Amino acid sequence: MATFKDATEVYRYIGGIFEEALADPDLGPKFAASGVILRVNYSDPDSVLTVDMPAGKVLYGEDARNGPKPVVEMSMKADVAHRFWLGEVNITAAMAKGQVKAKGPIPKILKLVPLTKILFPRYRESLLRNGRSDLVGA
Repeated sequence: MATFKDATEVYRYIGGIFEEALADPDLGPKFAASGVILRVNYSDPDSVLTVDMPAGKVLYGEDARNGPKPVVEMSMKADVAHRFWLGEVNITAAMAKGQVKAKGPIPKILKLVPLTKILFPRYRESLLRNGRSDLVGA
């Protein structure tokens, strides 16, 4: 069974952590300086978001599909993204195993991974704050 029941939950939790990162006074400028526009296509449930780091915006669904052209595009199950934000998935290893597919200058996105680790506790807190302790594990 999938972690999230629908695209709305993917946008709320996964999109929410991206929004938090871009709004953070320390992290936001670092993400913006990367110049990366990231589109992530999720399955189980089907959903898509575009993270326009230079503009500091996250777009969802059709807005994401019709938004700015991505520099990097990734595809994965929403469960993989959820486990990444819990700190349980090494993105490089997941790409090697085929759990994450990526197109574009991958080194650009991999340089941002260390910044995301700061957000792992915030993602967990967001789930707990929203009554989703069932998604946090033991």
